[in-house]
Amino acid sequence: MNRPTPAVTATYPAPSAIFEVLHPITWFPPMWAFSCGVISSGQPILAQWLVVIAGIILAGPLMCATSQVVNDWYDRDVDAINEPHRPIPSGRIPGRWGLYLSLIWTTVSLALAYALGPWVFGIALVGMAIAWGYSAPPFRFKNNGWWGNLAAGVSYEGLAWITGAAVMIGGALPDWEILALALLYSLGAHGIMTLNDFKAIEGDTQMNVRSLPVQLGVDGAARVACLVMGLPQAVVIALLYSWDKPAHAMAVGVVLLIQVGLMIRFLGNPRERATWFSGLGVSVYVTGMMISAFAVRALIQAA
Repeated sequence: MNRPTPAVTATYPAPSAIFEVLHPITWFPPMWAFSCGVISSGQPILAQWLVVIAGIILAGPLMCATSQVVNDWYDRDVDAINEPHRPIPSGRIPGRWGLYLSLIWTTVSLALAYALGPWVFGIALVGMAIAWGYSAPPFRFKNNGWWGNLAAGVSYEGLAWITGAAVMIGGALPDWEILALALLYSLGAHGIMTLNDFKAIEGDTQMNVRSLPVQLGVDGAARVACLVMGLPQAVVIALLYSWDKPAHAMAVGVVLLIQVGLMIRFLGNPRERATWFSGLGVSVYVTGMMISAFAVRALIQAA
């Protein structure tokens, strides 16, 4: 007979447990979006390489990591049932250290953001409010797929993109073209976040988490995810043409057509193919982000 493994008890968390609760695998999207912001700013990169490195650290190991540990702290009771091996429910991060780490990472993130300029600090404040509101009561945006996925998309893509551009131009507000791309790719990321909800339909239903697959059903949520991913990219293509960047517009069009092909297969069996589509589709999606960033870079440098 298998006996449950007793929880680990300790006074302080081990470094390995801290690293695990910060979920480094999740840092790539905001770091990539930050890099898109750096490129789109039109500013010389090598001349500001220290600032770029500081911004990448802010976007991934600090801001994104903060959102992860905050989420794990406020999900600790659910994780104790579904994933008891995680650092907080297992006791490898003991007592209230999950909360303490959340506060420490929040403080360090905002301190670095402040050093990078007023607009960066303001954006970081918004991002941090979303990070806490996503997981913590009374807001807990993640309990509704419409609001939660939007909050995650804005944080991971839009705010990181704007921060990258703001860092490069001395902490000022970026040009409207940069803001437009950041907004559109944030909206598209809402669909990407929906793909992550298909693997947890039963648990979300039991815990009254109203993800889109729970609210709309599997097929309805799959169609919405594809539509929300595709439409903003179509607007990006139109904008690139209007900015006299036809080559970039065509390249993003090819990126979108590849995604449409993947979407058709995904819609044939959404529940089983959501992870597959997320892996391939997101890789193609972020390629379009960088192409668009280079288009705006050329536009700004030519002005």
